[in-house]
Formats: sequence, C-alpha cells, structure tokens
Amino acid sequence: MTAHIMNVAKDSRDARHDLRRRFSGQLYVAGDGGYDQARQAVNPAVDARPLIIAEAQSAPDVSAALTWARERQLPFAVQSTGHGTQLPSDGGVLLKTSALTRVLVDPDRAIARVGAGVRWRDVLAAAAPFGLAPLSGSSPDVGVAGYTLGGGLSWLSRRFGFAADSVLRAEVVLADGRIVTASRDDHPELFWALRGGGGNFGVVTSLEFRLHRVAGVWSGSAAFPLDRAAATLAAYREWIATAPDELSTAIVLLPSWPSTGRPAFAIRAMSSGPPVDAVDALRPLFRVAGAPLWDDFREARFAAARMPGIAPLNFDLFESLPDPVIEHMVDVVRRPGSRVGAVEVRHWGGAMARPAPDAGPIGHRHVPLSIIVEGPTEVAEALAPYATGGSFLNFLRDPSRVASAYTPDNYRRLRVLKGRLDPDNVLSVNHNIPPAPARTHRIYL
Repeated sequence: MTAHIMNVAKDSRDARHDLRRRFSGQLYVAGDGGYDQARQAVNPAVDARPLIIAEAQSAPDVSAALTWARERQLPFAVQSTGHGTQLPSDGGVLLKTSALTRVLVDPDRAIARVGAGVRWRDVLAAAAPFGLAPLSGSSPDVGVAGYTLGGGLSWLSRRFGFAADSVLRAEVVLADGRIVTASRDDHPELFWALRGGGGNFGVVTSLEFRLHRVAGVWSGSAAFPLDRAAATLAAYREWIATAPDELSTAIVLLPSWPSTGRPAFAIRAMSSGPPVDAVDALRPLFRVAGAPLWDDFREARFAAARMPGIAPLNFDLFESLPDPVIEHMVDVVRRPGSRVGAVEVRHWGGAMARPAPDAGPIGHRHVPLSIIVEGPTEVAEALAPYATGGSFLNFLRDPSRVASAYTPDNYRRLRVLKGRLDPDNVLSVNHNIPPAPARTHRIYL
C-alpha cells in the first residue's frame, strides 16, 4: 500500500469518527463492505469515489452531514435511487436519502406525503386501493424526489400537469443547515424554485403532493411496418392539435420488431378517459398506419399499466415535425446495420402548457413535441437545426446546459434565489444553477 493510499484511508476513518458524533445513520468509507454498493448510480459512467457516504435517517441527519461538509469545504452530493446522478461525488460527502421511505396517503384529501427515499412503486401501491394515482413516469423504480424536483413527466401529465405542479409542501434542509417547510404560504420563493429547479436550493427530505382520481386507464401499443411511418408521422403533427387532454401518445420507430426482425413503428397511448373516446380519437392515426402487426391495448388500474420508456440519451424539443426531420428519423432506423435502438416522438402540451400563475420554473411548457434518439449522438445532431434548443431538466444528460431548461427570466430569478440561499454553491454536484452576484439579490427580497 502506497503512502498516498494510506493517507486517504486514514482521512476517511478520521472523517467517519468526526461525523459520527452528530450523525445517527450509517456511515461508509472506502474498504467498508457496503461502500461500493452505496456509491453506485444507475448511470454506469458515473464512478463516484466519495470520502464518506452518509445514509440519513432523518432531516436532522441531513442537516448534520451538510453542515459538517460545508464547515470543511468538502464537496457535497445527494443521492436517493441514483437515477438522476450525472456527476461523480469524488473526495467529499455523498449523502444518501434512500432510508427515508415513509409513505402516507390521505384518501379523503387525495394527498400523499412521502420521504425523499421513496420510489414511485411504493406510492402507486399505497394510492391504488383508493382509486388514486400519482403523476409517476414510465418506471415505478424511479425515486419520487429527484423526478418531481426536475419537473416530472407522467403519462397523465397532459390531463393534470407536471408532477412538480401537484406539489403542495416540502420539508427542506437549506445549505446553512436550517430545516424549513416550503409551501405557497411559507417560504413561497423557495417553494416556487423547488418545483422544477432540481436540487439546487436545499435537500428535500419529504414531499406532500396531490393525488388524482384515476381508478383505471386504457393503454398499450400497436406496431406497424415501417413503410407507413413517414405518412403516420406527417398525420401525427396535425393530429396533436385536436388530441384530448386525457390522451397521451408517442410514436416510436424501431430498427427490428421482435416477431418479424424487420423495421417497424409503434403507436403508444394512455387514456384516463373512456376507452371508446380514446379509440375514436386515435382512429385517424390508425387509418393512416394500416393493419397492425400486433397490439396490446387494454384497460387496467393505473398502478398496473406499464408503458415502456426510452432512455433520454439524446433529447430535444420541437415545435413541429418538418418533412426533413421525419425523413431522417425513418432513414436512420431503416438503414441496414443501424446502430439506433429507437427513436421516440412524444406529444406534450395539455395541462402542462396551461400552468397556474404561481407554477414553478419548468421551462418551454408551450412546446408540443419531443424527440429522443437512443443511438449515436451524430444521429440526433442532424435533427438539432430543427429543434428549439430548449431542454427538460429530468432528461438533461449534459449538466453544462442547465440554462436551456428554463426561460431566460426564470433562470435569472433562480440564480438570484440561489445566491440568497446558497451563495457558496455548496449544493453544486448536480444540474447546477450558479448563484448570482450578491448585488442582484435585492430584486427578489
């Protein structure tokens, strides 16, 4: 063992001994049995090597770890399930909130209160017996807190808005260690920023949010030969203008359909309204697409409905689908030996585009379409000239493009608030919003 490794090990042990005096949860340092598992993120490219990993059992634990790291000017990162982790937390404190797993559902008020370590599957299971649904996404394994703070796009969002729009209250540990509750009445500026601003303004330890009375949905996919994809996408760009809010849809292009081995495309849909209305609304698209190779549309409880998602490796927003965009998407999927796994065109809009006056800073709400390319970056780059240039925080893989997730005015406002609450940018190992200079803070005091 080299002298350097011995010094790092000693520093880690000393850090654990020091933090233990004020922290009640489990602490790990390199060499401990649980260290490697605790430091893992879902993204395999993130290979974090923190000095110490702290698993919080309470908000006071979070405050203790954050204060301890700030006093020692150590990097500080927060992780629950690891789905949103894009940057490694090297040489500092990695705070885990995965043990904060309490879920409470008030069926009369249609409200859930959950800890920061809760995954959507736990909320779905708790809400379903009462005919209630959260605004969860495609995967029930994703953590509630990070998903919601980044905006939260659900298959129910066209009817009810982003998940962040349903937040009512949050318990937050600020960068200075204070524990506060943010709501429309208490710390309203912080409450605004949390609903779309990510983890920049404090460590959220619990959330309270509205549930929605959706007992059942009609959902599934239908697959068609790729030769009808261009015509169907051309029809889709016009069809979305009249789509009901209860109906969310996407068109996915695939280089190989399992039963045929040939390129295909799928129409995916979920409706929280009457199935007959959804069938009527979709009929113009199906008429263009032709006879399906396969379909699995059915009625089910929302908690039991499984809508596949596409990993947002390359994500862009679009005002429309010009012919060159359609042609490129179809061509890259149809090419022999294509390295593209899938291309997804998804319809947004609806309630997402009609925010309340005090809605959070989620940007680009009016943009109706997104395209995800699961494949080489150069395939997505060919579409970039037709995109808006905006992004969505949950789907942003490049932390240097955080400003693109907001309108210019909201980004300035977020920076000013960051300067007031975290002027030293302690909460920076994230999709970071840098603090504005102190002279600008008076604007929002």
